[in-house]
Amino acid sequence: QVVEPTELFRKGNVAHPHNSHCLGSGDVLVSCLGDLDGNGKGSFILLDGETFEVKGNWEKGEKVPSFGYDFWYQPRHNVLMSTEWGALKALRDGFDPADVEKGLYGRHVNVWDWSSHTLLQALDLGKGSIPLEIRFLHEPSAAEGFVGCALSGAVHRFYKTQEGDWAEEKVIEVPSKKVQGWLLPDMPGLITDILISLDDRFLYFSNWLHGDVRQYDISDTRHPKLVGQVFLGGSISRGGPVTVLEDKELQCQPEPFVIQGKKVPGGPQMLQLSLDGKRLYVTSSLYSSWDKQFYPELLREGTVLLQVDVDTERGGLRANQNFLVDFGKEPDGPALAHEMRYPGGDCTSDIWL
Repeated sequence: QVVEPTELFRKGNVAHPHNSHCLGSGDVLVSCLGDLDGNGKGSFILLDGETFEVKGNWEKGEKVPSFGYDFWYQPRHNVLMSTEWGALKALRDGFDPADVEKGLYGRHVNVWDWSSHTLLQALDLGKGSIPLEIRFLHEPSAAEGFVGCALSGAVHRFYKTQEGDWAEEKVIEVPSKKVQGWLLPDMPGLITDILISLDDRFLYFSNWLHGDVRQYDISDTRHPKLVGQVFLGGSISRGGPVTVLEDKELQCQPEPFVIQGKKVPGGPQMLQLSLDGKRLYVTSSLYSSWDKQFYPELLREGTVLLQVDVDTERGGLRANQNFLVDFGKEPDGPALAHEMRYPGGDCTSDIWL
């Protein structure tokens, strides 16, 4: 089935669909980034789960967030949480720091009433935060989760308070690195994807620019503990155009990532975890215009799919040297591989009611 863009505009006055989740009703809920003119707009479209007919907007009431991106819902707590990337007219041509100052990028986690489909709260994560992927714990009674912020390099925990509203606190922060030979004098990690293992024990996220994937033990959700880290490329690799002048975490720049004789271009981006938690899969394309800006070699060489082996007992990450899918060798030319899904459900799509 194909949902035509004209249907989204005609029935919902939105464009640029992004993320989807199946609902208990059988329908499909899709978040959108904005309108036809490239302005931001945090709306949702509801699709019939069998025919994929566009039913119209999910949200009700006059209040709609300025931006949209990812979302997760939890019926037991009568809540849906959504995040904000930015206005398409800004981000579609690449990243310009001035657009952050102009207010063209998001900074809120938006709290919706699940039953009435109305906006209740906007949790402000700070100027220039750009919250992207959001994940509740999988335990359906849990009233908490995490959201990764791209530009601020932070992960915030959100939670339900004793009063019944929602709040947040920063629990992880990746410090920027002072660099030379790059777009800005300070390079953020750019946290682009996060996920939580099905047993709610580990949180993983990718630093697309620095080049590492991290594993945190979240047994204590207020105090995540770093237990695994692996570099799979990135912009600070030794021998590249960028020189790190000051680094609060590393003693030296990491070596380029090479697998089966191939020096991997780009940095780790989208993540997907096997249901047993032992195999973490990683792709490297974020968004074609941003790929072109930060990793132009991706357009020439294509992206890769990598496997990272996970120590689920003590924590730890190790790149599997026997697994490589090279999208640069596609018959129709190099391809930019992005999202991954398991046919039977996976860690970033399954929501238990």
